[in-house]
Amino acid sequence: MRTYGQYCAMARGLDLVGDRWTLLIVRELISLGPSRYADLQRGLPGIATNLLANRLRELEHAGLVARTELPRPANATVFALTERGAALEGIVREFVKWGAPLMATHAPDDTFRPHWLLVPLRGLCHDATPGAPAQVVRVGTAADGCDIAADAGTVSVAPSSPSTTPDATVDGDPDALVALFTGRLPIAAADAAGMITGDVEAVRRVVGGTPASLGAQGSA
Repeated sequence: MRTYGQYCAMARGLDLVGDRWTLLIVRELISLGPSRYADLQRGLPGIATNLLANRLRELEHAGLVARTELPRPANATVFALTERGAALEGIVREFVKWGAPLMATHAPDDTFRPHWLLVPLRGLCHDATPGAPAQVVRVGTAADGCDIAADAGTVSVAPSSPSTTPDATVDGDPDALVALFTGRLPIAAADAAGMITGDVEAVRRVVGGTPASLGAQGSA
């Protein structure tokens, strides 16, 4: 393993996660939970197969990722963050906040996956009507997206589940999704543009009024 050779907590941490693609692999495992190798490849367009395998081995060796063999009928190998690896979520969230101003525009060839919004949505969404019955708003699709669940004043954001029937679904191009959840695109405008299906009030419940912690940055 390459090392900076410095007796410094930051340098020691970067020895483990500072290489190209490593934190994006962590992002995928935070966003998707335990994942097959093919799932990680789909969420990391552009990564070479051998590089992904090498990075996973390095993360396993560092005790940040664990490999599990699922029994039949799944009969598959999945990768998941260990407790130590999951502790990186706070670092990933802060890095998302720091990088938010860079999201003002995107290049035509930039790729996008709706589930990449999971980490920023955990900081952006809150329950504006805590007295209402529990509701779920899906961003993206059941195959690739995240479900925002609001209930009794709390909000949780998890990978989309085919077994969950959302009260509303929000989908659209990346710029519009970012603008909606950061308060730059009014909900009424998103609805008029066909981005929202289902209960618009459910969307208003979790989007209305962006917390200053991320909203002030101007993007997710």
